[in-house]
Amino acid sequence: MVDFTDIKQRMEKSLEVFKEEIASIRTGRATPALVENVLCAAYQGTQNLRIKELASISVADQQTLVVQPWDGSIIGEIKQGILAANVGLTPVIDGGIIRLSIPALTAERRQEYVKLLHQKVEEAKVALRNIRRDKMIVIKNDFESKKMGEDDKFKAEADLQKVTDEYVEKVIGIEKKKEGEILQI
Repeated sequence: MVDFTDIKQRMEKSLEVFKEEIASIRTGRATPALVENVLCAAYQGTQNLRIKELASISVADQQTLVVQPWDGSIIGEIKQGILAANVGLTPVIDGGIIRLSIPALTAERRQEYVKLLHQKVEEAKVALRNIRRDKMIVIKNDFESKKMGEDDKFKAEADLQKVTDEYVEKVIGIEKKKEGEILQI
């Protein structure tokens, strides 16, 4: 019996990376994931930190994000980081916080985001297939070195394909949910 624990862990990690990548795709609704990984040159450029490391990010309403720096002296640097990241949001400093209004998406823009989503889905599927390929090589080498019989080889390959299909289905499920969010007006 071939152990697929390592493969499942690698595929789970790949799935998490995919979720993180698509979280930053705009859906027309305010979500902290839109800006939390934006890099800012904080403390006079001595450090490059993500916004989530410098401030709390909250949703004021469906169209507004609020970024509240833990250190008020870096509020301007966070604003510059958001502008430089070109995420399509204009930060407005309002006292000790930064407000980000999320503009409504046009139908054309929604389609562009759907295309970007499909591209990310394909990248995730390729990553899963690469993980499968690596394990297939191990199975083939074990068979050729007589560590397993032909029946065991075919069973291991079938089981590996089932695991891969399971993770591809998870990616497709996440894709459908995200696509629905993007297209929802």
